[in-house]
Amino acid sequence: MSSSPPQVPFVNLSLQHQPIQSQIAEAIRKIIEQGDFILGQALAEFETAFAAASGVKYGVGVACGTDAIALGLQACGINPGDEIIIPANTFIATAIAVLQAKAIPILVDCDPETALIDLTAAETAVTSKTKAIIPVHLYGQMVSPRQLLDFAKRHDLIIFEDAAQAHLAEREGYRAGSIGKAAAFSFYPSKNLGSFGDGGMLITNDAELAEKMRTLRNYGAPSKYLHTEIGTNSRLDNLQAAVLNIKLPYLEKWNRDRTDAAQHYNTLLEPLKHKGIVPIANHSSSGHIYHLYVIKITEESSIDRNTLQEKLAQHGIQTGIHYPVPCHLQPAYQNLGNPGDFPHAETLCEQILSLPMYPGLSNTQIEQVVRAIVLSLNC
Repeated sequence: MSSSPPQVPFVNLSLQHQPIQSQIAEAIRKIIEQGDFILGQALAEFETAFAAASGVKYGVGVACGTDAIALGLQACGINPGDEIIIPANTFIATAIAVLQAKAIPILVDCDPETALIDLTAAETAVTSKTKAIIPVHLYGQMVSPRQLLDFAKRHDLIIFEDAAQAHLAEREGYRAGSIGKAAAFSFYPSKNLGSFGDGGMLITNDAELAEKMRTLRNYGAPSKYLHTEIGTNSRLDNLQAAVLNIKLPYLEKWNRDRTDAAQHYNTLLEPLKHKGIVPIANHSSSGHIYHLYVIKITEESSIDRNTLQEKLAQHGIQTGIHYPVPCHLQPAYQNLGNPGDFPHAETLCEQILSLPMYPGLSNTQIEQVVRAIVLSLNC
């Protein structure tokens, strides 16, 4: 017996795709007719368009966001054994990519209000082996560019942005991906700009870095059958690029829709703060593009996070947890730290809950979510 569909889904991609379905179908049809599937015109057009939209000169499409970080670090000159600072509460792909680049991920704690990397904590993690910092623009909010640039200048470090959740996010006059030496994006289907499969991109203002990245993604070959680097096969294919080309012009509107939805959530949830329901803080105003809308269920709440999630599910409301286990407590990565090393990250992982968030989410649906939270707290 099949279960009934949720009253408020966590994500609803069809609301984006239905109005532009014919455009997408036509773009895919052209690719199929031309037989132009790998490293073709659609990819080149999307690389140029997305880089320009992000405020930089060059884009290099790859198979996924993880590869964008791993190959990007290699293109930046990161060597085996170099230390890279990353937040403990990021998705595990950030750490995996550092390890794939044969570097050493050094975890630091996060700010408990924003969930972004704590640069004060990062100060104590810098050693003579530290070569870069990867700020993760988590949930669609950028780490402060001014603070990042000051930090990197003090310690002579490369800034390599993990912008997988921050397509066209803004803060302090910068767009995500335009702060440091390079940045990585993911086009996983549920992202603010999502493909119909996996996909990623490195963006940069450095022409040499971009050219090296193109070589690394294509078997280390700057030209056919000439292999000057130890590269791999990681290319954003033309069908995905064609889909992304169609969707990119709509991205700013979709981001505004998310911001409007977040503001409605904020207004309705304000009276619940004293009951332990506290949204992750926004220090970016309208520059936060809300890939996820995340609340904390703090110790003041009458119920814990897992109980609230269960009760919301009973009301037909889907939710998520991003992320339930910090990197250093994952079974495969316990060498990165011990329990208690990063207390803010560990506490957040027990408190956070991601509410439904997507373009087209209605005020009525948001009100339904908040009513269900109130009912759950009063049970």
